[in-house]
Amino acid sequence: MLLLVCVTSMTSSKLQTATNSLEGTWELVNRYNYDDSGVSDTLQNINGYRQIKIYSKGKVMWTRYSPDDPAEWFGYGSYTSTENRLREQLEFGSAAMMQVIDTVEVFEFELILDQNNYSQITTDADGNRSYSENYRRID
Repeated sequence: MLLLVCVTSMTSSKLQTATNSLEGTWELVNRYNYDDSGVSDTLQNINGYRQIKIYSKGKVMWTRYSPDDPAEWFGYGSYTSTENRLREQLEFGSAAMMQVIDTVEVFEFELILDQNNYSQITTDADGNRSYSENYRRID
């Protein structure tokens, strides 16, 4: 009986950790702007805009398609995450993204993650939320 309780406890702990993992494929649902009182504006994807992120084994790749923007946008690099922080270090990307990568070495975000959704939240120097991208799991 003790063995059964121990195995069940270990298994459920591993399942909980695995279900709240960034590993997988995610699609951008919307974006939030923040002010002092919280979310001040929700920006929906319009006109066929799509953005996808894939996290796998410490690597991240993302791409976006916007019919209104002729520039290509994609990037690839590595990532680490903790319970409430996400850190992405992109190694290369599209021409437009390389201009960003050349000035920003590491992208760090506040992370809110559950089994099927996550938000990466940009904060200012004082830790105040300014902007977020909100994703849903698609695989």
